[in-house]
Amino acid sequence: MSDPIIRLVDLHKRFGELVVLDGVSFDIPRGKTTAIIGPSGTGKSVLIKHIVGLLEPDQGEVWVGDVDMATASERQKYAVRKRFGMLFQDGALFDSMTAGENVAFPLRFHTNLSEAERRRVAEEKLALVELPDVYDRPTAALSGGQRKRVGLARAIVLEPEVVLFDEPNSGLDPMTSDTIDELIGRMKKQLGITFIVITHDIVSCVDIADYVAMLYGGKLVEYGTVQQLIHSKQPIVRDFLKRNVELPPL
Repeated sequence: MSDPIIRLVDLHKRFGELVVLDGVSFDIPRGKTTAIIGPSGTGKSVLIKHIVGLLEPDQGEVWVGDVDMATASERQKYAVRKRFGMLFQDGALFDSMTAGENVAFPLRFHTNLSEAERRRVAEEKLALVELPDVYDRPTAALSGGQRKRVGLARAIVLEPEVVLFDEPNSGLDPMTSDTIDELIGRMKKQLGITFIVITHDIVSCVDIADYVAMLYGGKLVEYGTVQQLIHSKQPIVRDFLKRNVELPPL
């Protein structure tokens, strides 16, 4: 790729005798959505932790822009992490705060904005995720889908270059899941954000992803466009797709 925002080069990681990543290499393009799929225990979450510098590889390089997170200092890692937003499976909201206070929370630590300015920015981001009137609503009163959307608003409140999603549709009904997918697509177009999505939902993957990386047994077994994934001839990929969902031809 001519302009990758992240480059993974020959990435290896083991925990004791367990090999989790075994020579993984691929580029993540800027301004696109890349889905990372594969059975449980194949290293998807470990891969993400390497990208943000929470784990160091046993071997290999993890380039975020011009910084190799594998060898970066803690100061460099901290600077790179400010370029990332993160949406966790359950939203990871603080129930002691209102919805809007959750969104504004990163602004308290990473900006010099006044309380009124933080509220304005948070309300703008809540409007982007189609929750314009929930700033003062208790977090406990939110539905599962609303929690995910508030989590998305918080993930983009600092206008990061990259947003990482860990199973964004987990636990949601199909209609709410479709809404989250639509929001991801719109955020990419409106804000030019690079999205990296860990998912088991193949239908969602087809809807939102520009590129797909499939991990199996710690190795990268497929990487390319959604069309390339669906039409892959590799038995491992075909079996994974068949077990998860019957997809219509593109």
